[in-house]
Amino acid sequence: MGLWGRAEPARVRPERSRRPGRWGRSGRLRRGLLAALVTGAVVIPVSAAATHPEIPAPAPARIGVVSTTTLDSAYAANRANAAEASRMAADHGDRSRAAAVRSMADPSRHFLSFDARGSGRAVEVFGDLAKADRVAVLVPGSDTSLDTYGRFRAGAAALHERLGARAAVVAWLGYETPGTISPEVLTTGRAKDAAPELRDFIRELRILNGHTRISLLCHSYGTVVGARAANGLDISDLVFFGSPGTGVDSVAGLHTKARVWAGRGGDDWIADVPHAKADLFGTTVGFGTDPVSPAFGARVFAAGDGGHSDYLKPGSVSLANLARIVLGETSEMTHG
Repeated sequence: MGLWGRAEPARVRPERSRRPGRWGRSGRLRRGLLAALVTGAVVIPVSAAATHPEIPAPAPARIGVVSTTTLDSAYAANRANAAEASRMAADHGDRSRAAAVRSMADPSRHFLSFDARGSGRAVEVFGDLAKADRVAVLVPGSDTSLDTYGRFRAGAAALHERLGARAAVVAWLGYETPGTISPEVLTTGRAKDAAPELRDFIRELRILNGHTRISLLCHSYGTVVGARAANGLDISDLVFFGSPGTGVDSVAGLHTKARVWAGRGGDDWIADVPHAKADLFGTTVGFGTDPVSPAFGARVFAAGDGGHSDYLKPGSVSLANLARIVLGETSEMTHG
């Protein structure tokens, strides 16, 4: 399993160039493959969804608007909520969920929000959010939930360690992510629901810390969320990595003043996903232009040779460059 809550799929690599644009020269081929993905996505999840019964959990703690004076009490309230959620899951007989949520009640954890109902949502802070000169907000991709949250958290912790004490990192699991094999993962539906939540969070973060420089770092399906929320957002940098496409054709379509970056690891299977959009069964599926392609117009950064779950791996080229973007040290970074 990787940092982002999913395993790398086993596959046999064809002998071909990994450069964007070399595969799928035929629009018909791309649409055909996209249709095959949709068919699989529609059929497979029907049985899988039934294996996840509803787990009882308390309603989220009533916190209100978080300020510098109420930040610690908000953290305490969410830890107490996690402890209660763990007890309820244990009483329900779900030991796995109980264990996952119990760790979130540890006194060392700092959650701005927490909700253990369903697949769960959580917004965790690493560092001093109120005083940080730089803040990185991480938006995860598919198959990230409270049950797989540990891997998402590991990436956030690695980034915070690389950034240093004057920066903060927010692991923003503020939406219900789609399953990797599901119809939702091929459309912007979940991103459309998530974008207003992300926009509101960035606005509240700006109120909490008015002087900080905010970077939005989006992985996989999270890049669709970030793109949907980008219009007019008060951020310095918008970063896409491991992206299947963003739903817009170019940087201009994002309507943002932020610097836009894109990177993809040399062994990331997402390069094999058709970067196209098609109208199937009355729904638009796919996300269009590859963000690392010249046509998209982003600043491309080197992401090393890692796979889809390796972007925040300690010691990696991608982690080093993501940290440089957040710190504004881009003259020192390596480019793709």
